[in-house]
Amino acid sequence: MDTENPSATTPAQSRIRGKNHPDGDRVAGVVHDHVRHTENFTVIGNDLAQHPELSLLAIGLACYIQSVRPGTAVDIKTLAARFPEGPTRIAAALRELEGHGYLRRTRERTTTGQIVTRTVSCNRPGHRASREPATRRPARRTAPDEPAPRKRLPAVPQPSYSSPGLLRTAVDVLSGLRRHDPRLLLSAADAEHLAPGVAAWLERDLTPTAVRHALTANLPHEPLIRPAALLAHRLAAQLPPPPPFSPPAAPTPERHPWQTCDGCERAFRAPTPGRCRDCRADHHQAP
Repeated sequence: MDTENPSATTPAQSRIRGKNHPDGDRVAGVVHDHVRHTENFTVIGNDLAQHPELSLLAIGLACYIQSVRPGTAVDIKTLAARFPEGPTRIAAALRELEGHGYLRRTRERTTTGQIVTRTVSCNRPGHRASREPATRRPARRTAPDEPAPRKRLPAVPQPSYSSPGLLRTAVDVLSGLRRHDPRLLLSAADAEHLAPGVAAWLERDLTPTAVRHALTANLPHEPLIRPAALLAHRLAAQLPPPPPFSPPAAPTPERHPWQTCDGCERAFRAPTPGRCRDCRADHHQAP
């Protein structure tokens, strides 16, 4: 009677969560099913989302204002048209946010004399930037026809003697680069800056084809933002050495022009017309 039956059915375990699960005390409350955002999201601090004094409307309105792009209108009329709450409730929520430091609203006069409200959204009231007065540096005004400042190109080698013909050939080499690579389309100002560098290569006994190959070989595959700067760097960094010195050739003796002999009419070389050597000899031997 006291022998245990090993084939007896095991009694079912209790279904009480607190007994069978370590987190059995969490029988109520929210459970988060979160997915990590990688785009189109806004970081909101818990000090705002769980603020103990702000109303739910003020918290939601602050989250919306912090999520929009700079320059978006957040005045009472625009917000009332965007949300179902009326202007009165939205105005009260904006005053709550302003009282707790999440908004700063100032009235400013534009250049046309119009009074506008400038709203600054702060995601952490009390930090150093929020305590400093918001000052804007006036933008530099440029005339409508004033060109934008242009970045200076790197220096290029200079030829020892810049003849007009040599510079013209250099410009032709530069203007023809776009036929080999459309990314090497140069402006007139760029070609004028690079032409002395190409002339320095040409005067070192390089042909235009060799210079063109050196400038277009092994170009990067990504887009060229400043092709003129790349060419200037290659002209300076890959400048070949001067050609080896060769002594001048010995001058050839000056040859006399052809003359016709007055005696036998045979052609011979002499500085002046007259008789050839044979006719002069016969003339001296005659009695």
